[in-house]
Amino acid sequence: MNNFILYIGNKLASKGRTATTIDTLSKLLTQEGITVYTASSCSNKLLRFLDMLIATIRYSSKVSVVFIDTYSTQNFYYAVAVSKVCRLLRLPYVPILHGGNLPSRLETHSKLSEKLFRNAKVNISPSHYLLEIFKAKGFQNVQYIPNSIPLDDYPFFLRKELQPRLLWVRSFAELYNPMLAVEVVKKLHEKGIRATLTMVGPDKDGSLEKCALEAEKYNLPIKFTGKIERLEWISLSKAHDIFINTTNFDNTPVSLIEASALGLPIISTNVGGIPYLIEDYKTGVLVPPNNAEVFVNAITDLLSNSELAKNLIQNGREKATNFNWQVVKQDWLSLIN
Repeated sequence: MNNFILYIGNKLASKGRTATTIDTLSKLLTQEGITVYTASSCSNKLLRFLDMLIATIRYSSKVSVVFIDTYSTQNFYYAVAVSKVCRLLRLPYVPILHGGNLPSRLETHSKLSEKLFRNAKVNISPSHYLLEIFKAKGFQNVQYIPNSIPLDDYPFFLRKELQPRLLWVRSFAELYNPMLAVEVVKKLHEKGIRATLTMVGPDKDGSLEKCALEAEKYNLPIKFTGKIERLEWISLSKAHDIFINTTNFDNTPVSLIEASALGLPIISTNVGGIPYLIEDYKTGVLVPPNNAEVFVNAITDLLSNSELAKNLIQNGREKATNFNWQVVKQDWLSLIN
């Protein structure tokens, strides 16, 4: 019985969307001998919501626990509804906390949050950031299990002489502020630095087209790949030297762990859980959000300081080993069993 679980989340990688935790974790747990039922991969939001509820009822007699990916966006209500069904069925459930703006839900939806999180078997936080916030709100049933990567899939490359070849990997959404990356390249060119940028990820709200039009307007050397598979962007990373992350809200983005594992020095906004993941000027460089000039200064600093770049690269790779699936899986297996 302990080897059967139901995992609720937006399983949309097969529909051209970015793979999320339900896509990656369910696959990894299956490889460990756990039977994982999932819901839902329906593209339509309403059908996906109904499929989640139906799956919870359908598998309630087969599984010992329900995992629920819990976000700060509209998907928050999926988690609220599924958790209510679980309570009616007396079925243990485990919210997996995502989204750098989730703390705002604790404030704006306090009653729903209280029912959802207080009645959970345990709440899993992939970051110390959310762990501390939830405990400060009085939730003691919170456990830290970090996001993970199969480290062997990420070949380390020590870049000795950095070039202004920038890489950005994220979904195109205003939340992640992709236009800031375009502005950074524009300002670098204004300073005579012939930077290039590759932006990897699918479009979510029309931001990709806006960025492409801006790049075309100023004739900037920016390549838009759209959504590509993980192994493809890992291969692509070899032709780049600096990873930039421009988001306005975040928790613990896996892309930063991946970049560190690959030997890419990171410059990121210091929002949400990112300062808990990156130590400023040790495993990356942290800058204020929505400010292209500070990104430009950090990039030029890296380009002119090879010793700093080397330290960031080596420390980043060492940090990434803490997120290796072979280490993290023990916590998940202990929870399930």
